[in-house]
Amino acid sequence: MAVLTACSDNDTFTTSRSNLLTFSTDTVKMDTVFATVGSSTYTFWVFNHSGDGIRLNSVRLRNGNQTGFRVNVDGVYLDNTMGSVATGLEVREGDSIRVFVELTAPESRQKEAQLLEDDVVFLLESGVEQRVNLHCYAWDAVKVTDLTVKADTVVECDKPLVVYGQGIVVDSGAVLTLRNTCLYFHDKAGITVRGTLKTENVTMRGDRLDHMFDYLPYDRVSGQWRGISFERTSTDNQLTDTDIRNAMTAVSIDSAAIDSTQQRLTMIRCRVHNAKGHGVQVSDSFVGLYYCQLTNTWGDCLTVDGGLIDIDHCTLAQFYPFAADRGAALRFVNGSGLQLLCTNSIVTGYADDVVEGEATDTTKQYALGFSDCLLRTPVVEGDTVNFKRILWETPKDSIQGKQHFVKIDDAKFEYDFHLDSLSTAKGMGCFPD
Repeated sequence: MAVLTACSDNDTFTTSRSNLLTFSTDTVKMDTVFATVGSSTYTFWVFNHSGDGIRLNSVRLRNGNQTGFRVNVDGVYLDNTMGSVATGLEVREGDSIRVFVELTAPESRQKEAQLLEDDVVFLLESGVEQRVNLHCYAWDAVKVTDLTVKADTVVECDKPLVVYGQGIVVDSGAVLTLRNTCLYFHDKAGITVRGTLKTENVTMRGDRLDHMFDYLPYDRVSGQWRGISFERTSTDNQLTDTDIRNAMTAVSIDSAAIDSTQQRLTMIRCRVHNAKGHGVQVSDSFVGLYYCQLTNTWGDCLTVDGGLIDIDHCTLAQFYPFAADRGAALRFVNGSGLQLLCTNSIVTGYADDVVEGEATDTTKQYALGFSDCLLRTPVVEGDTVNFKRILWETPKDSIQGKQHFVKIDDAKFEYDFHLDSLSTAKGMGCFPD
C-alpha cells in the first residue's frame, strides 16, 4: 500500500484499491418531472470510512451534458462547458462530502414519460471507479403563461398543460372548452372566467410532481394553486367529469343578477377535493351540483351566501386532515335571498355538526328543502316540510362519519368516498351504488 503524507501529520492518503468510498444511496431516484422545467434538488452523501484519506482524480457525469442532469460536488459544480468534470477533490478519513443533483430534462417528443439515467462517476487516485446512478422520468408538457382567451377556443391535448403566471383568463363573451386534458397549475396560477368555461373529462391540480415527505406526494397537499373564479359577467358554465384538487379556494362564483331559467354554473360528476380555502363558494347565483364530491377543505366544502342552489346525489364530507379548525361540510346564509334544495345527498364529517345555516336578513327569502339525505347535524324537530326522510347522523350511531366510506386514511391522506358495504346511506351521495 502506498501512503502519501498530507499537510497535517494526522492526514494520510492512500492509493490502495481496497480503500473505497461509501455512499448514502447507490441510486438517486427523482420524482417525475416536466421536460424543460427544473426539478427539485436532491442530495446524497459520500463517506470515507476506509481508514485513510482518499483523493479523487475526477468526478464526472458519465454522459456529460447530454441528459440534463446538473451536479454539484462539495461546492464544485460539474460545469457542462468543462466536460461535466471536477478534479482535485479529497475526502479525508472519517469525513464526508455532499452531492447535489438537479435536472432540466430535454423534450423527448413522446406522449409517455421517458426514463432518463446517468451516473456520477468517482475516479479514485487508485484507479478504482465508483458510481451513483441518477434515475428520473421526464414528461413532455405544453407551457401556458398568462393566457387570455378572447374568442371561442377548444383545447384538447394529450400532453399535460403546465400553467404559469396568473394562469388563464377567459374574456367576457368568449367560451373556453377544455376536453380530455390535464392542467397542472404553478403556485398562484388559476383560471379567471369572465365569459364561459366548459370542461369535459378534465383534471386540474398543482404542478408539483415530487414528494413533501416519502409518504406524502405534493398532490395530497392542499393550497398548490389558486383555483377557478367565475366573475360577475360569467354565465352558462358547465363542468363535467372534472377533478379539481389541492387548490386554495377551488371554485368560487361571484354574485350577479339571478335568472331562474339559467344556471350560471352546473357541475356534473365533478370532484373537488383537498382545498386550503373553500371547496365551492357561491354568492347570489343559480348553481346546480349533480353527483359531485366536495371533500376535505380547510374552509367549507360548500359555502353559499344567497342564490338558488340545487344539490342532488352529492357527497359533502369534511375530513380535512391538516387543521383542527376546519369549516363545515355545508354552510349557507340567505344573503339577498336563498332557495336551497338538497336531495339524495350525504353531508357528514368529523364534527358533531357539519351543517351550518342561518338567516342573516329576516326580510329576505330563506327557503330550504332537504329530502332523502344523510345529515350529520342535530335533529330539526317538528319540521317535516323542509326535512323529509332524513337520516340524522350522530356520534352515537354504529356507522357514522368516516365509517360510511371505503377508505379514510388519516395517516397517508388517502381517501375513497365510495360507500362501504356497511353504510346506511345506500342510494345517496355521488357514488350511490
